[in-house]
Amino acid sequence: MKARFKYLGDMLFWILVAVLTAVVAAILLYPLLRGAKVAENIRAGEAAVYRDQLRELDRDLNGGLITLEEADYARAEIGRRLIAVSGDEPTETPKPARHHRFTEAFVLLVLPVLGLCLYLTTGRPDLPSQPLQARLENPGNDVAVLITKAERHLAENPEDGKGWDVLAPIYFRTMRVNDAQVAYRNAIRLLGPSAVRLDGLAETLMAVSDGVVTEEARQVLEQSLTLEPDNPRARFYIALSSEQAGRPDEARQAFEALAKQSPPDAPWLPLVNEHIAMNGGAPAGAGSAAAGAGPAAPGNPTQQDVAAAETMNAGDRQQMIRGMVESLDAKLSADPNNFEGWMRLVRSYAVLNDKDGAAGALKRGLAAFPAESEQGRQLLALANELGLAREGSSQ
Repeated sequence: MKARFKYLGDMLFWILVAVLTAVVAAILLYPLLRGAKVAENIRAGEAAVYRDQLRELDRDLNGGLITLEEADYARAEIGRRLIAVSGDEPTETPKPARHHRFTEAFVLLVLPVLGLCLYLTTGRPDLPSQPLQARLENPGNDVAVLITKAERHLAENPEDGKGWDVLAPIYFRTMRVNDAQVAYRNAIRLLGPSAVRLDGLAETLMAVSDGVVTEEARQVLEQSLTLEPDNPRARFYIALSSEQAGRPDEARQAFEALAKQSPPDAPWLPLVNEHIAMNGGAPAGAGSAAAGAGPAAPGNPTQQDVAAAETMNAGDRQQMIRGMVESLDAKLSADPNNFEGWMRLVRSYAVLNDKDGAAGALKRGLAAFPAESEQGRQLLALANELGLAREGSSQ
């Protein structure tokens, strides 16, 4: 029975293909056939006009309106035109019906045969159909299908806090920030606030506002600090909100406090140092270099940089910062396989209000770490946070 149904299915498929091919061929042939018929009608109309002119010429001659010589001259000219439109001249081109014969044969034969060969070569007629439900049951590594499966589950079970908690960061990583915001709020409502959920919601709110730490985001971050006072992410963004609000002294003090509580090898310390310097302070946290723990990372301030910055005025300090950023830029150009370096460089140019430099650094960083990779997605998220133009993130 199954074999019979399969046979009927295959037969119906090829019947459908034949019908579609005939319909497409008819659609393509119609302008050609119609064009030939229109041209033929035009020639017939012109011939009728010339014959009327010959009869009119005879009437004028019989009425004495023109001379015989004039009538012979006009009759010869009208006769020449009549022969031309009638297609009787030896040099006349073939009629349009013959002229389009090759085109018609191409449409009727070559295109269907070519399409069939292409389907048999690259198609998979033996592959069974797989509706959406089957794909949802076996999503494999397809992130889009996994998200769809989770969304279906939550549509049926909207009070599943764990489902919202899992889906929220996935939404954020795939840049569906509005959906991420809804998911984080649902997870917090159903499971209660935690530092991770509150920080995620705050970052989502900042992504929606193009990297600006809004008042609502700051309140969420302050709530996160009540649950985890030493949370470096929340403390960083709160300091950043002061910087964005035009309160450099308050921002510098907040960044310096974060630098003091951070371990010497903290991955966020170089970024904190940059913001300390941008707000008029001397970069801190270079203890690892001072203690001989190894060379500073590209673009990080050394002990000598810190000492020099303490004695500089604001203009000279800004020039020194610009030099550090350009030095990091040159090192990354020579050795682009440094993801943290590209993150620091993009943010440094943005803090210096050099949007062109930030966009250029982002583009070169994405050349080293494509947008499809995890690092590339982080670079794009940073671009969104800093409000960089999308041209800067295109390949």
